[in-house]
Amino acid sequence: MKQKVLVIGLVWPEPTSSAAGWRMTQLLDFFRVQGYAVHFACAAQKTPASYNLTDDGIIEHDIMLNHSSFDEFIKILEPDVIMFDRFMIEEQYGWRVREVCPAALTILDTEDLHFVRKAREISYKKKIEIDFYTEEAKRELAAILRCDLTLIISTSEMELLINEFKIPATSLLHLPFMHAPLTTETVAKWVPYEERNHIMFIGNFWHEPNYQTVRYLKEYIWPSLKEKLPDAELHIYGSYVSQKVMELHQPKNRFFIRGKAENAIATMSQYRLLLAPIVFGAGLKGKFVDAVYAGLPSVTSTIGAEGLFKENWPGFITDEVEELVERSSSLFQEEVLWKEKQHLSVSFLYQNFDKDTFYDQFENKLSIITEDVMKWRKQHFIGQILLQQQFLASRYLSKWIEEKNK
Repeated sequence: MKQKVLVIGLVWPEPTSSAAGWRMTQLLDFFRVQGYAVHFACAAQKTPASYNLTDDGIIEHDIMLNHSSFDEFIKILEPDVIMFDRFMIEEQYGWRVREVCPAALTILDTEDLHFVRKAREISYKKKIEIDFYTEEAKRELAAILRCDLTLIISTSEMELLINEFKIPATSLLHLPFMHAPLTTETVAKWVPYEERNHIMFIGNFWHEPNYQTVRYLKEYIWPSLKEKLPDAELHIYGSYVSQKVMELHQPKNRFFIRGKAENAIATMSQYRLLLAPIVFGAGLKGKFVDAVYAGLPSVTSTIGAEGLFKENWPGFITDEVEELVERSSSLFQEEVLWKEKQHLSVSFLYQNFDKDTFYDQFENKLSIITEDVMKWRKQHFIGQILLQQQFLASRYLSKWIEEKNK
């Protein structure tokens, strides 16, 4: 009989809307390839952009938040592995999982470290020093310690957890986006320099760093860059465009809000430059992977390139406004430079996201833990202490909410 993995989602995956949705479908595919029976459960409502997981042989389940029906559901399902989609889901369902399925291996996928992103957002908006020692950090770090394994998408976040917060390295696994290498056929089909035009940015507008980056582009970068490139336009793409985003639309200044790109890679293939000087954030930015597949060079910030190999970046990395404008102008106008940066895409993808390498590492880690889960938990006993405290607090709060809602 196949082993079962249950993934409890914060939302239904939307791979065409966000890197988080794309990341989740990759993880589900990993378990499917490894021979698991894969189940995905979520209490959120689906949207028109929600991916149809059943097309990939994944069994979907609608569940309820703060409701004992979930206990009966997992009791019947008896999953061998349970993965929580972000720390908030571990907080909400973790105690139920461990009460009903105490032997099941628990995995936390952080997507990115939320407390890092939030601390940087506060620092950026208030113009103060970054403080990672927050209440949100306590919650997220506690969830990490309670789980048998936590997936970390960025090497920078790995270093922060291990060196700053002393999280045991053995309980973490660096697992970035996972992609097959660029083929010669894909490279041969790249739209040539002379058939491309204009500059673009792309990002889901539910994600605050994307909105703030667009504001930064409009206020600080584009006024100077558009003078250097009098025929170029800046096109902004992204899902969930709100009124405050549309207020940035200024055709007279060649600054256009375009809305969602139904096919990100196909859309990016028509442009000459991805301009994405991310002002704050965490984790990895999926837009740069799409750009690589589209053969689209990019200019970004240190935060934008965080957690990735920078030596072969297919473009430029800078935090200085004047340099960013100069680099963007040169890359846009100089065909030889543009082609040189474009062809770094092949090594960039292999160095950072090689699918076979990370599949093997994930599979090996799971094998080590599942060989003797109880022994593993003894080696990470702090998590067991936190489980006792979280179990009591979350259990009674959830039951109180359930009774209140009757």
